[in-house]
Amino acid sequence: MRIVRSMARMCAAGVLSVVAVGAIAAQAPTEKQVSSFFRAVQMDDASTVRKMVGTVVNANELNPLGGEPALVLAIREGSAAVVQDLLAHPGTDLERKAVNGNTALMMAAFKRDGDTVRALLDKGAKVNQPGWTALHYAAASGDAAIAQLLIERGAKLDALSPRPSGAVTPLMMAAREGQDGIVRLLLSKGANAGLKNTEGFTAAQLAKQAGYDKLAGLLSGR
Repeated sequence: MRIVRSMARMCAAGVLSVVAVGAIAAQAPTEKQVSSFFRAVQMDDASTVRKMVGTVVNANELNPLGGEPALVLAIREGSAAVVQDLLAHPGTDLERKAVNGNTALMMAAFKRDGDTVRALLDKGAKVNQPGWTALHYAAASGDAAIAQLLIERGAKLDALSPRPSGAVTPLMMAAREGQDGIVRLLLSKGANAGLKNTEGFTAAQLAKQAGYDKLAGLLSGR
């Protein structure tokens, strides 16, 4: 009987210990802890990130400096080891946006990080969403391989950016940036060169304005 009572006390103590640890983990991180966490993300200090994420700092916390979640920041900074750890962490929200609307997939496309783009897509990251998309970013950066992959995964060719930013399509982005390869790819896939932005300009006119006369001719069919 004494043994049973002793075991019961031990179990109760264990439960209280777990509850106590959970209460500590649930506490909001201090400003110093948040700062240390995001510094580790920037420095690709995967060991520190692993120790802190999900216990001290939520995986989807926004950095007070810049307003980016850890995954977006890690991709932007090229912190490859941290990116891998965050992708493996079950609490990481792949769709968590920075305050400027950037998602991890958008940032990876802009940074021409094909491996991360593929990893994100394989884990279920959304290719399409209202407003800016990863294909816009791939078009602007000029990475045809990433653009091709996004299109294969169902990216909308004529997705429109938010109206305050001009209702721009990926083709318009590529034209404005002089990305010949992307323009040819998008046209070959059926992108609509006749669409106009909120200022009434087509992709060809945007290319012309930017000084890409040859590209403008391609877009206008000449």
